[in-house]
Amino acid sequence: MPSQGEEEDEEEEGSLLRPLKLIALLCASLALALDAAALGSPAWVTSQEDSLALWQTCRRHQDGGAWQCHSALQTDWQIATLVLILTAATITLLSFFMSLISFCLGTYKRYYRVIAVLLFAAVVLQVCALILYPIKFIDSNQLRSYHEFSWGYGLGWGSVIFMLGAAILYCLRIDVYEEAYH
Repeated sequence: MPSQGEEEDEEEEGSLLRPLKLIALLCASLALALDAAALGSPAWVTSQEDSLALWQTCRRHQDGGAWQCHSALQTDWQIATLVLILTAATITLLSFFMSLISFCLGTYKRYYRVIAVLLFAAVVLQVCALILYPIKFIDSNQLRSYHEFSWGYGLGWGSVIFMLGAAILYCLRIDVYEEAYH
């Protein structure tokens, strides 16, 4: 007959293989990748002659020649958007490493709630940035021609979806419900 300590070890090993936490780790890594791509994207807003990103604004000359670029960090709202997204990406990176390390060491249950809270905080920051950007962009009336929010902005929203998915998966406690069946 196994002792109490051996049963706990077996339970811990069995729950180590739970796919939901692996999926959460994968979601956090995808959120990080999408955030990095959104931060580095040259196109958050595009028009026929302009391309705006978080870091720079580019304009094509009238004759269809070369692009001329300059820093986009000229207004408070552009700096605030960048800081919010960088902070969200940093929090996501921290939670990803916490998750990866705790999962590899087997102390995973202890940190799931902390990781989930961090990811929820990153979601809130990134959503604030992604709502602030179009409101202030339209309010500032930078482009007076037809423009559309491009793939870089969409990658930011994709990152939010994966962050939120990871946070929700880290909140799930499947082991509590399975104990009643054993």
